[in-house]
Amino acid sequence: MKRAKSQLRSAKPALSTVVQIEKPIYGGAFLARVDGKATFVPLTLPGEQVRVRIAEDKRSYATAEPEEIIAAAPERVAPGCRHFGVCGGCQYQHAAYEAQLRFKQAVLRETLERGGVNVPEKIEVLAGNPWHYRNRIRLALDAAGRVGYRARRSHDLVSISECPIAAPLLLQTALSAAEILRDMKTALRPAEISLFSNAEETELLASIFVRDSLTRGFDQVFGEWKKRIPALIGAEVVEEGRAGQTPRTIAQLGEASLTYRAGGFDYRVGHGAFFQVNRWLIDEFVNRVTANRQGGLAWDLFAGVGLFARKLAENFEHVVAVESAPTATEALKHNLEGTAGTCVRADTLAFLKERDKTARPDLIVADPPRTGLGGETTSLLAEVGAASVVYVSCDPATLTRDLRALIDSGYALTSVTLVDLFPQTFHLESVVELRRS
Repeated sequence: MKRAKSQLRSAKPALSTVVQIEKPIYGGAFLARVDGKATFVPLTLPGEQVRVRIAEDKRSYATAEPEEIIAAAPERVAPGCRHFGVCGGCQYQHAAYEAQLRFKQAVLRETLERGGVNVPEKIEVLAGNPWHYRNRIRLALDAAGRVGYRARRSHDLVSISECPIAAPLLLQTALSAAEILRDMKTALRPAEISLFSNAEETELLASIFVRDSLTRGFDQVFGEWKKRIPALIGAEVVEEGRAGQTPRTIAQLGEASLTYRAGGFDYRVGHGAFFQVNRWLIDEFVNRVTANRQGGLAWDLFAGVGLFARKLAENFEHVVAVESAPTATEALKHNLEGTAGTCVRADTLAFLKERDKTARPDLIVADPPRTGLGGETTSLLAEVGAASVVYVSCDPATLTRDLRALIDSGYALTSVTLVDLFPQTFHLESVVELRRS
């Protein structure tokens, strides 16, 4: 009897089967069920009947690839990019944009509610032009001099000729770089390049990532690149080295930063510094985080180059902007010059541990990385007891964990806004406001 049960557990579903797609799942796939087992299927839509091929069968779930759309959903549209489905950059181009927003609202609501967070009846949505929005892209290069993104189901390079979610200047610059590197045949052997432009596409910075320390030919490459792309004002070569090693800049030409106009201010943003990626939505995003907020003291944690802190300094007597990344802190200091803002170069957790315990901010803005705040940081925020907390998150799971802790400590959730900074992809940003109850 035990042997029979074991054989039953290990039995695999048919390689090809017809499923009904139920709903979107965070990560870009959609949920179906095969013999009751949750099965994740990309490139499909809720309500569709699809013939799928099981790609991977785990104990508690399976993944599958669509072979045939038997009955299509009305939201299905023709993708805007010829590389969609093969390239791993986008997951939702086959869905009308209004449907994409509904998917993200549903995923955000379900994640929060499953984690025990009571969500307001309405999740506000902030959205803009879903095309040509990216001000930053990072691409791979291979030994043949081709440039592109990683494939959807592997690390293989997908050579690209278009990227309709990126600012046109970025694609032009990437293709130009690949052509120059092929023609010049220098000792420079880039593994990847990162390109960042301001919203108007008048200034652009490039980072060339290598796995060795060879920079011979960099000056010739930069000179020719700048001739073809006049907006290119600066470039650097970054040695990534082995896994676990900190990347280091080993050569730099031109300017080390560009000027980015956002929220009514000019920001200095240097090579590698974090800055929000959607050039169409940055102004509205900043306003959503900072508008109608005023008082004596505000803290901006994980401040980056000061996108929020600079705006908060208009309406608060003092703003403390906390940032630890060396690539951002110098720009942060510059961007806060002449304002009520102060740059503190520190890790957020260390700052909270060493804070002046007599200081109680009226507002805390926190924009942590994907890993979220974590238990120790949320406990310290609860001790601080600011009247209002605005949490900016790029991951609904870690957001839910942190919100649960803050709510348990005495905060009440007052609003949730989905900010669609990443159209055509599953990624979502959210702005959540909490008040001390």
